[in-house]
Amino acid sequence: MNNLERNLNILSGGAAQGLVASLAPAFKATTGLDIAGEFGAVGVMADKLRRGAAADIVILTAALLAGLAEEKFVVTASIANVGRVETALAVRSGDPKLSVTTADDLRAALLAADAIFVPDIKASTAGIHVAKVLAQLGIADAVADRLRVHPNGATAMRHLASSDAKRPIGCTQSTEIIATSGVEFSGPLPQGCELATMYTAGVTVHAANATAAERLIELLTSTDARDLRIKAGFASR
Repeated sequence: MNNLERNLNILSGGAAQGLVASLAPAFKATTGLDIAGEFGAVGVMADKLRRGAAADIVILTAALLAGLAEEKFVVTASIANVGRVETALAVRSGDPKLSVTTADDLRAALLAADAIFVPDIKASTAGIHVAKVLAQLGIADAVADRLRVHPNGATAMRHLASSDAKRPIGCTQSTEIIATSGVEFSGPLPQGCELATMYTAGVTVHAANATAAERLIELLTSTDARDLRIKAGFASR
């Protein structure tokens, strides 16, 4: 058995990384396999699969996974919803939480920040949405030099945690905030600016470990894992 066969290879949006990690021990206990692969901006992960990256399972937004199924990269019948993830605000641990309940509150919070940590604004779910919200609020130009853009939400949150800025904030998916030490969840984006994204999992057409991939999907979506999903930042399906 080669290294690829000893591991379940995954390509996933960063939103699912914490949940997958919490289920890894149970998965190994039932399959004998470790979980390997990459977590990152969903658009980047989808393109990796298209370019031939080895993967048994993908966990991406529902829209992306449906597209990959149409393109014959993912087995349509295997696709299952994991849960919705909100795009949210983050602060460094120890910094005051933000009080944001309206679009005007959000505009004020962003204008008051001297550094705004976000994921890729062209390839990540949250980053694309942040760019849209900044334009919607009419402050894209005003805060452009304060944006600290990183390849994915997890990386952005790690940099927020270590930032020496006076008033830094972050914006990415709630699951990535919750999974990162040194930052704290500070609430979802307000009505009119909000985004809740459904994440789905599916087995790839060329999976070397299709049965194990199906097992991980069972774990991710099971009733028994409901509390783990909520703890990781997923809303109920």
